[in-house]
Amino acid sequence: MKLLRNLLVVIGAVILVGCADADHNLKIQASGQANPWTHLNLYNNPDNFQFAIVADRTGGHRPGVFADAVEKLNLLKPEFVMSIGDLIEGYSEDNAELNHQWNEFDTLVKKLRMPFFYVPGNHDISNEVMAKKWQKRLGRSYYHFVYHNVLFLCLNTEDPPASGIGDRQIEYVRKALEDNRNVRWTLVFMHRPLWKKSETLNNWERFESLLADRPYTVFAGHTHTYNKSVRNDRLYYVLAITGGGGGGENNEPLGLAECRFDHIVWVTMTDEGPAMANLLLEGILDDEPCPQ
Repeated sequence: MKLLRNLLVVIGAVILVGCADADHNLKIQASGQANPWTHLNLYNNPDNFQFAIVADRTGGHRPGVFADAVEKLNLLKPEFVMSIGDLIEGYSEDNAELNHQWNEFDTLVKKLRMPFFYVPGNHDISNEVMAKKWQKRLGRSYYHFVYHNVLFLCLNTEDPPASGIGDRQIEYVRKALEDNRNVRWTLVFMHRPLWKKSETLNNWERFESLLADRPYTVFAGHTHTYNKSVRNDRLYYVLAITGGGGGGENNEPLGLAECRFDHIVWVTMTDEGPAMANLLLEGILDDEPCPQ
């Protein structure tokens, strides 16, 4: 947080208070005795930023749910949107069908007013045909970027495609971490929660060892069931769904009691790490929520 500063002028018992930052300028009359507010320490640190994460869309997707999420993301206006895979139904070697599915998905995310970062899941890259389709349409299946001194690692857990992280990808991660040793935090986005016993631990322990000396947080999906756990003194999240199969009748979500719900994850990056809020899709409303 950034304290308001610079007392501009004092007139009797009234003080005009201003903020030094032109982008967050506040001018208010403040009395030296009592004021109708708690404090003026605005939560406006320019190093803090907000982004959103969408969870699994497929695996029995329900038409219209992800499209609704796109509209609501445009209402919320995060700086960008991350994904954790399972974007199309996939599991096909039919080029025409794959093109149809990707065209449908790309049409949805192109409606976002902010960048969208793709991460592959098993429904997106489940065979060599699909892997080549991803490469042709989207290029790399794993990559990284740095924003406000935070490293974003986007992994492919269907490498080469098979459950796990291949040796070449491990080397890529090692180099990315070495080149960004002094970032304030590292965020990992992946589809399969490879640390779970039910998954094949293909190079996962090697991957974790590369992260061992830095603060980091992991986001995954795949199970369609929300889970938060602590591992190596770090937070690991498995997200639920944003339109994917919910396990109930007609694939509807089973609900909070079963940790299976449609949501958008809202992340605020702070000096202490990412602060995360789960926004239930049905609870995000525009400014006309009631019939007029």
